[in-house]
Amino acid sequence: MQYMSIAGCSKQVAKVIKGTDYLQIASYELHREQLDEYIETGGNAIDTAHIYTAGESEAVIGRYVEERNLRNELVLFTKGGISTLQRQVLHSEIMTSLERLRTDYIDLYALHRDDDSLTVGEIIEMLNEYINKGTIHAIGASNWTPARLLEANRYATEHGLVGFTFNSPNLSLAKPKEPYWNGVLHVDEEMARLHENTKLPCLSWSPLARGFFSGRFSPDVITDKDIARVFYSDENWEKYERAQKLAAQKGMFTAEIALAYVANQSYPTAIIAGARTMEELQSCVRATELKLTVEEVVWLEQG
Repeated sequence: MQYMSIAGCSKQVAKVIKGTDYLQIASYELHREQLDEYIETGGNAIDTAHIYTAGESEAVIGRYVEERNLRNELVLFTKGGISTLQRQVLHSEIMTSLERLRTDYIDLYALHRDDDSLTVGEIIEMLNEYINKGTIHAIGASNWTPARLLEANRYATEHGLVGFTFNSPNLSLAKPKEPYWNGVLHVDEEMARLHENTKLPCLSWSPLARGFFSGRFSPDVITDKDIARVFYSDENWEKYERAQKLAAQKGMFTAEIALAYVANQSYPTAIIAGARTMEELQSCVRATELKLTVEEVVWLEQG
């Protein structure tokens, strides 16, 4: 397992982050086994959110971390503010997340959405209150435009405050034709320039484009209308073929090449992977450890 640094977080962060948007209390024993396997691979970072499975994801993680006595070793990454960033609402979500996670601090906290009814100054000032109390160690954005993200960090610098030290958009080899969900953003040319210029770590959700590179889909057959709506394009199928060819050359799976593409950007990246078996986890780790040349990355990107 490889690791990365994120300013504000005292722990190194695994480059394969465990995605948990499917965890349910009724299946706790199964999820405990999956989390154990993730830890066995060297993983130490768990991604969740206030809204995942109506709060059950955070509750399962909190129980697991407490039972295994792993709080000091694990990086807990949760998110809030999907509907509004108004002070009272966000405060309630943060406090609820802390209670569910059975902890008094959150290692990485990201805003699930922006709220343009507030200035970036208001948002940064508010988040810094939690940083000053030690409740949150590092703050990040998810689905913020590059312009607003840069504006927020400029405000933080100018006022001696802590700004966003990571970003969590979608980054994958396949580029979406339209958002999978309303309000979500992917790494386009503008977002890529932001990361390249600032070296801001990118924690990518859906790095396999919702399974586009899994081998389950083909251009002539639509088995998932959302996947077709978002990812079926000539350009993306050409990228799939390129990934398939490179995979054959390197003795790997097509999906592993797609993940390696994310891992081999010119700025720090990590993948959020919902892998549910040890085999899938090991495949993710193998993919993130594969070194691609700059020429290979450029070749994969060509449509």
